[in-house]
Amino acid sequence: MTARITALDTFDIRFPTSRELDGSDAMNPDPDYSAAYVVVRTDAADGLEGHGFTFTIGRGNEVQVAAINALREHVLGREVAALCADPGTLNRDLIGDSQLRWLGPEKGVMHMAIGAVVNAVWDLAAKRAGKPLWAFLADAEPDWLVSQVDFRYLTDALTPAEAEELLRAGRRGRTEREALLRERGYPAYTTSPGWLGYSDEKLSRLARQALADGFTQIKLKVGADLEDDIRRCRVARQVIGPDIRMAVDANQRWSVAEAIEWTKALAEFDPYWIEEPTSPDDVLGHAAVRRAVAPVKVATGEHVQNRIVFKQLLQAGAIDVLQLDSARVGGVNENLAILLLAAKFGVPVCPHAGGVGLCELVQHLSMFDYLALSATTENRVIEYVDHLHEHFVTPVALARGHYLAPTAPGFSAQMHPRSLDTYRYPDGVFWAADALTEGR
Repeated sequence: MTARITALDTFDIRFPTSRELDGSDAMNPDPDYSAAYVVVRTDAADGLEGHGFTFTIGRGNEVQVAAINALREHVLGREVAALCADPGTLNRDLIGDSQLRWLGPEKGVMHMAIGAVVNAVWDLAAKRAGKPLWAFLADAEPDWLVSQVDFRYLTDALTPAEAEELLRAGRRGRTEREALLRERGYPAYTTSPGWLGYSDEKLSRLARQALADGFTQIKLKVGADLEDDIRRCRVARQVIGPDIRMAVDANQRWSVAEAIEWTKALAEFDPYWIEEPTSPDDVLGHAAVRRAVAPVKVATGEHVQNRIVFKQLLQAGAIDVLQLDSARVGGVNENLAILLLAAKFGVPVCPHAGGVGLCELVQHLSMFDYLALSATTENRVIEYVDHLHEHFVTPVALARGHYLAPTAPGFSAQMHPRSLDTYRYPDGVFWAADALTEGR
């Protein structure tokens, strides 16, 4: 009997991170880190499932779950083997639903829902192949990888032929690089010391811990109050010394003029990059900031909504660092396009992570990029935040400031059943008890 997809189950998962100000920044002062979580089930004898999610910060997560549910009929009944052999077919079908496409197109809640479902299928495909996703992708033939990319709207910047050549060139020396990756891991930086709601004492303590843990870059949230930012940057720089990189992140707080003025005011602390200095949709604004604040680098990407905006940022010379997100765009397929664009333009990729499970996912994309495309980790780091990893079956592992290469098959997306039961909103164990407490 041909195995088929039999269910697409969704969960509204929320964690009360706002209570300790974990994740707080100038634009998002009280986030409750959340996941619109999806499980793709089949009737195959192997019993394997595909797990995926997209990240939100609390209110509205139910809207994101509803968007995933709207995609269910596109998934149910598909032949498992055919789907896993060519996830691009589902990606194109989901993006191509003409009525749902009106809600984007290819951006916002609907596009993030597509990413969650597509990523779950890649998780299933890698599990069926018995490989972690980074190896599943790195082992794939260049022409197959190119077939997974939607080149519509891209060919003025990157053609399929150019993409295949980049992938063929990127494979050279792969064996030696994989040995290094398995031994040493992939470089990381940490945002854990830098949340805006933390006291100077906590910032200092966590910055010292970051040094002890082997990190060579930290990041601070900025943008709410300039004098406060100057004080916090001074505290951090005194702790880490002159040789450790310190990035700063405004989380879209400023206009273009404010971004230039504020970044120049922080320049004495030698920030490595200014992240999200203005609206993620303002391509020309980022270009203006970049020209004005050099040699401070400009980085953005966690809220860039699709490959087309990334293309424009690169074409306009608007960014020094590209920060793709594993769950903001349409899943692995679109992130392959973004990695290829970055390689074509020679811009390093330093992914956004943290949140719920974003570290677990994006490590695979960076490791694939290193092995099969960019062939380097120079000036490349993956963000790391020490939150919520315990809820995942195969959480990230770090040593000496590096992500260690995952060994378990899949995309590292699967959460423990008890975590789903506890933090399901609003009727999970934690939230039900919390409601009773609030009602007293």
